[in-house]
Amino acid sequence: MGESPLFCWLTLFEGHMRQEVVSKVEEIAQRVAASGGIEVVEVEFKGSGGNQLLRISIDKPAGVTHADCEMVSHQVGTILDVEDVVPGHYTLEVTSPGVERKLLKPNDYIRFQGKKAKIVLREPVEKQRHWEGTLAGLDDGTVSLAVNADRVLRFPLNQVERANLKFEW
Repeated sequence: MGESPLFCWLTLFEGHMRQEVVSKVEEIAQRVAASGGIEVVEVEFKGSGGNQLLRISIDKPAGVTHADCEMVSHQVGTILDVEDVVPGHYTLEVTSPGVERKLLKPNDYIRFQGKKAKIVLREPVEKQRHWEGTLAGLDDGTVSLAVNADRVLRFPLNQVERANLKFEW
């Protein structure tokens, strides 16, 4: 049995509204973070009803401190409450992206050049979608990944489904 057109429309509407909330929160977080030399890595809005989580991941070159998270949380939280940006009850979490942070922006592939990464492609290259190697840069929209000492794989950035740094334990 298929879903009703009303259900489908409501699902699309809710997704659009969530994206608007994420965009507005990201804009507020960017303003707050910029004053402290902090980068907003990602804003996520998950859950529903009384169990919503708004997560803001932040980073900076010297590493994120507890004080950085506290400052961003307090200032962003105050603005969100005053402007009533997020509908309903939610939990605000401000965190570091961690040692295996996601690579989300083109600049990440340049900034972390020389670091180990795991990349999943939308379409296979050489019959393979999952690749690990050392980031060798980004040039004109093309990612370079050194998969071994004498082999560099190149693919368009828009082919990346997801990517993150790989911490070597």
